[in-house]
Amino acid sequence: MRFVTYNIQYGLGKDGRFDLARIAGEIAAADVIALQEVERFWQRSGMTDQPAELARHLPDHHWVYGANLDMHADATDEAGRPVHRRRQFGTMILSRLPILASRNHLLPKYGTLTQHSIQQGTLEAVIAPPAGPVRVYSVHLSHLAPETRLPQIETVLAILRRAPAEGGAWCGGHPDPTAGWTEGRMPPMPRSAILMGDVNFPPGSREYTALLGPATERYGRLLQLDGLVDSWTAAGHSEAAGVTCDNGRRIDYHFLTADLRHRIRDVWIDEAAQGSDHQPVWLDLDLD
Repeated sequence: MRFVTYNIQYGLGKDGRFDLARIAGEIAAADVIALQEVERFWQRSGMTDQPAELARHLPDHHWVYGANLDMHADATDEAGRPVHRRRQFGTMILSRLPILASRNHLLPKYGTLTQHSIQQGTLEAVIAPPAGPVRVYSVHLSHLAPETRLPQIETVLAILRRAPAEGGAWCGGHPDPTAGWTEGRMPPMPRSAILMGDVNFPPGSREYTALLGPATERYGRLLQLDGLVDSWTAAGHSEAAGVTCDNGRRIDYHFLTADLRHRIRDVWIDEAAQGSDHQPVWLDLDLD
């Protein structure tokens, strides 16, 4: 299966144009797509419903949207009645396979007086490829500083670790089988997970170490038993190599639970994409 993560910068390309069709074309070959900076009803992007528009351009994919920043944006019609809409900013997951269940997790936010600080989150989707079910996350962490990201990383790790014990979106039985709560098959909550997104930190940073484990001079980075693997390095690339953003750093990743590391076939950065200030990062994973 082919995965891609892409911070689309709310549709604004390197040429200064808003073009969601171009973005969709750059990622249409993926089976699973994790997007960040997807928004709804902002003046800067033409008051468009970007999740709905992207879904129209990618009709072969199921999709879910997680609104992390959510604010009033109602208008009024000719009769003075409210036209409901919310100004939202968040993450999105699209999948050729059905999305069996989804949750949106809000992450810790740091209050500031002068710097722009926004609510961030990580969107979860459960899919079931032939090799077995897997959790997929689209995550976007704070751009401000390590001090704002480290609490978010702690929360993300806690979400990943406790999810299997929490069970699926619904689990167990119900005292009244006719009530309809157990309609359909119980969705799984597997241990295997793929965390994709823009985390705003480069390899070797404090945050990278907090997420993956410490590096040693002789043995490389030490894998934690319940930790994550950077697919880029697991595929054979140097930890310090690669650029995924106009800031000249690699800050967009696919992190995998360790049980998936032997299923990695290839990881690469699409350096030709023009739809954003970030580049799409691709992962081929054997899940047949």
